[in-house]
Amino acid sequence: MTVLNCIAVDDEPLALKLVETFIEQTPFLQLSCSCDNAVEALSLIREKQPDIVFLDINMPNLSGMELARLLQDQSPPIPKIIFTTAYNHYAIEGYKVNAVDYLLKPFSYEEFLRASNKVLQITEESSNHYQHIATDDDFFFLKVEYQWVRISLKDVLYIESLKDYVKVHLLDSDKTVLSLISLKALEEKLPSPKFMRIHRSFIVSLDKINSISKNSIFIGKTEITVGEQYKEAFKTIVDRWLK
Repeated sequence: MTVLNCIAVDDEPLALKLVETFIEQTPFLQLSCSCDNAVEALSLIREKQPDIVFLDINMPNLSGMELARLLQDQSPPIPKIIFTTAYNHYAIEGYKVNAVDYLLKPFSYEEFLRASNKVLQITEESSNHYQHIATDDDFFFLKVEYQWVRISLKDVLYIESLKDYVKVHLLDSDKTVLSLISLKALEEKLPSPKFMRIHRSFIVSLDKINSISKNSIFIGKTEITVGEQYKEAFKTIVDRWLK
């Protein structure tokens, strides 16, 4: 059975205790830790790398919404966010930071379980795709809706992360392939001499790079920034090319 590790964050002791209790009585959830402020939560999330963060919004110093925005800019894995709040006017803003759900206080266990099940479903679907990616020296298969699509490695320009999906951009500029899988899972299956992750949202085909600037690469007319944490590894590749 899939078990999702959780962190609960709320500055109200009774609200925090309720979320902790709901987590403990849900078989597929496991409480890693809890805290009463978003600043501490940011450090704990980076350390524990939870699957879910149950996150209050109105907190002092750093709000839950501000924390969620910070998480979107960090390197994967990025946890799924379920907001817990007494204010309904944050709902639209919550979905802008890719929150899976938005629980309005006081919420019932049924509502809590429904939100948690959404994360479980997303996680299991992504895991199933990962386990069944078929690869070979010259091609790989990705599941697209209800069928497996064969993709030739030589046709891949770059691969883009779109939240829980990846979009594979191909030589045929009018054709892309969208599959429910994480970029990390696909990265682990691709042959590293041919492909390289240069940004938290992009994997590129190295032999399709047309030009390189100080902080970016170009594939055709598409410019892709080289992320800070990937610069050193990419520089090693470039230095080898320029020898």
